[in-house]
Amino acid sequence: MSAPPLWTLDEMAAAMRAEGRGPLPAAITGISIDSRTVAPGEAYFAIRGDVHDGHAFVDAALTAGAAVAVVEAAQRDQFALEAPLLVVDDVLAALCDLARASRARLAAQVIAVTGSVGKTSTKEALRGVLGAQGNTHVSVASFNNHWGVPLSLARCPADARFAVFEIGMNHAGEITPLVKMVRPHVAIITTVEPVHLEFFSGVEAIADAKAEIFEGVQPDGAVVLNRDNAQFARLQERARKLGIAKIVSFGADEKADARLLDVALHPAGSAVHAEILGSELTYKLGMPGRHMAMNSLAVLAAASLAGADLVLAGLALSQAQPAAGRGVRRALAVRGGEAILIDESYNANPASMAAALNVLGEAGVGTKGRRIAVLGDMLELGPKSADLHRDLTEAINANDVDMIFCCGPLMRNLWNALSSGKRGGYAENSAALESQVTAAIRSGDVIMVKGSLGSRMKVIVTALEKRYSGGAAEIL
Repeated sequence: MSAPPLWTLDEMAAAMRAEGRGPLPAAITGISIDSRTVAPGEAYFAIRGDVHDGHAFVDAALTAGAAVAVVEAAQRDQFALEAPLLVVDDVLAALCDLARASRARLAAQVIAVTGSVGKTSTKEALRGVLGAQGNTHVSVASFNNHWGVPLSLARCPADARFAVFEIGMNHAGEITPLVKMVRPHVAIITTVEPVHLEFFSGVEAIADAKAEIFEGVQPDGAVVLNRDNAQFARLQERARKLGIAKIVSFGADEKADARLLDVALHPAGSAVHAEILGSELTYKLGMPGRHMAMNSLAVLAAASLAGADLVLAGLALSQAQPAAGRGVRRALAVRGGEAILIDESYNANPASMAAALNVLGEAGVGTKGRRIAVLGDMLELGPKSADLHRDLTEAINANDVDMIFCCGPLMRNLWNALSSGKRGGYAENSAALESQVTAAIRSGDVIMVKGSLGSRMKVIVTALEKRYSGGAAEIL
């Protein structure tokens, strides 16, 4: 059965003020900005990126089966007359116009998620919770920037019951245009932490930038805020000044509207007892860590505000799994038995690093096994970067981590602060550290790998999976 149309060509052309050229299809089934993964029947948008210009890949996209390509008027003459094109002045601007048209036709309850830590995991938990109760559209991967948000919105089917979008930033002013496009009924700020400090004067400035998400909240909409976070009062005040009356808090604080009453942490998940908007609920959570349990409160509060059944939402959380690079566990077949790899390689900041070390501390090791952390630089932390790396010793010691491998010039600060008994190995980059880590693993070990995306810690994850491929299976 063929996929139902996402957009008719007439709708697309009108929304983007585009001129058609060549033999055009009646409709398209999806939208892509990557010629390598474009599917037959989709529209390919030739976006000009920081590294590549999408116009260079139009022919490849059409050969792969794209039904039409959206191109700039200034570049249309380089393509064959028989190539199916929608011609616009600016491709990214046209995608944003299509995103706004998508939002205008939606009858769905729309949720937007931002925060210093936990955006993607919260969004993915909402995918499972809401997807069990109706047609749910959720942005893929971490499509949360100036092209990812409009792409995700333009891809939203008109008949969705729920739609969830992740919105990120690393500079002030970046959330505002995106949230005004999404116009959520519910906006979540998971937490505010010292991240991207290179671009901000302090945590209060980060809170103000996150608070930009309030500017797009629909009339009579709601915001969901972390009451345990030091920036709660500041965020609450900003929401009130913008006329948002429904401010829902979550956390362990006794005044929280979605309150954690008790949690039992286990290596692969948690058992949570909570009160959500006046209703007591006990549920299993399929993701480990107290931070995940806290964010599950925001998930349930937002789902309830969006009209989902709370009990069914709680049941669905037992199936929640970490997103790729954010805590996925794999078994490694090592000599004499098995080791466990916890892949946290997608990104890192001081708060998420501490949370990952807490999860490592909860992990059960085998006989003679060790808790091993493989850590890469945390980037964009500004003048306090050296101290923030060095201060990780507190979480390392509190969680009984036995051995630390470090890479990168910033992690040298942590390496120098470690006791000699905890030092596993150091290198200037992840590629140079790879052989030291892979050679050190033995049966019973639990290995957690984490660092900022620019630290390329995925290199070490891949090396471990390749070397011990006999057991590189995901643990559910």
